[in-house]
Amino acid sequence: MQQTLVILVVGLSPALVGEHTPHLQKLSRRGGLRPLTAITPAVTCAAQSTLVTGKLPSEHGIVANGWYFRDLSEVWLWRQSNKLVAGEKIWEAGKARDADFTCAKMFWWYNMYSTADWSATPRPMYPADGRKIPDHYAYPAELHDELDGKFGQFPLFKFWGPAADITSSKWISDATRHVMDTRNPTLTLTYLPHLDYNLQRLGPDLDHPDIQSDLRQIDELCGELIETADKQGQNIVVVSEYGITPVTDAVHINRALREAGLVRVREENGREQFDAGASDAFAVADHQIAHVYINDPDCYEKTRSLLQQLDGVEHVLDDAGKKQWGLDHPRSGELVAISKPDRWFSYYYWLDDDRAPDYARCVDIHRKPGYDPVELFVDPEIKIPMAAIGSRLVKKKLGFRTLLDVISLKETPLVKGSHGRPTDDPDHGPVVISSRAELLPDGAVDSVDFKALVLKHVFD
Repeated sequence: MQQTLVILVVGLSPALVGEHTPHLQKLSRRGGLRPLTAITPAVTCAAQSTLVTGKLPSEHGIVANGWYFRDLSEVWLWRQSNKLVAGEKIWEAGKARDADFTCAKMFWWYNMYSTADWSATPRPMYPADGRKIPDHYAYPAELHDELDGKFGQFPLFKFWGPAADITSSKWISDATRHVMDTRNPTLTLTYLPHLDYNLQRLGPDLDHPDIQSDLRQIDELCGELIETADKQGQNIVVVSEYGITPVTDAVHINRALREAGLVRVREENGREQFDAGASDAFAVADHQIAHVYINDPDCYEKTRSLLQQLDGVEHVLDDAGKKQWGLDHPRSGELVAISKPDRWFSYYYWLDDDRAPDYARCVDIHRKPGYDPVELFVDPEIKIPMAAIGSRLVKKKLGFRTLLDVISLKETPLVKGSHGRPTDDPDHGPVVISSRAELLPDGAVDSVDFKALVLKHVFD
């Protein structure tokens, strides 16, 4: 067996590998670079599940970053149990070929209760007093305290939200190199999210100085990981899940469904709460894809007609369409909407901002019934953001019940980049770089073939 390091650099595309990424460019020149053919939806949980199983969402079941759990009548995003993912995982295939095969899975998604030998993933603590304390979950359990002792508390608020920056990727990279040095795994999978933040905030604009800075920062971490792998004589693979495309506006799909009388809400303390179980039809918005669930079959044609006429929607997939796109799974919506290249779907369902739920202005990925990229921004109408955030944090530390409500409800023109539909130009889609050019195909690598490609690096 040949030890192999796989670095997942979120949002990296062939077009971004160049003068601002000298370490990645050097790796591609000594080995090879290929476009990666993305799946639909090209979002984190679905894409990673395909990379590790070699299956489409129709088989592994991860149809988006979250979905409607029909038996609970609730929408849940960002679940973490690996038991949700069907199919043989890459590390299970490796161990089946050689019992001595081991795997470290560092911050790839669905990383709790997997069969990998070592793993770590974001997992905040939620004490009964309502606080949210940054933390991570690790297996074996002693790895948690070991990583905390060496690198400090996992910087959760730098992993997602308005303050997200290179800090979280640096922590993950350092922890990965520590596990490589101390555990010596056959296969190491690591996840660096940094590029994702400003590519969504600013769009994939190579002329923007902040994007150039982000590329240099993530390339520096990749350089450290590559150096560690080279010292250990490892093969190296770099991959991304999706490419980011520029966008101009959101599609408020649930507002359209509500105006048609299909989405229902209930009032709690003067605010409107989304009621999935009572709705005839509603959408779980996830970047550029939306699963539309229809509780009342009599509303199917009405819903489909509405979606087909909705501005910003490019495709509406029925049963035949879902099968064609690899999304024919019971977890998928009865219909699936895909946006036009320059649009994305909001989860917003209220028609009056004064009636929006309290979580709408917070970073609250588990309560919102859809993905919200506006969580990457502090509300621009807040004149002194640091003072506003600081005052709220002081109140929390003093034991007062207060919300960290600093997120805007005006998504336009804040969000400038999105993903979820396959990019029209492969140069702006996901990428694979390998230190072993001879193991790469002549053309693009299909996402379902990535698992086999990595196993070639280990066993060939």
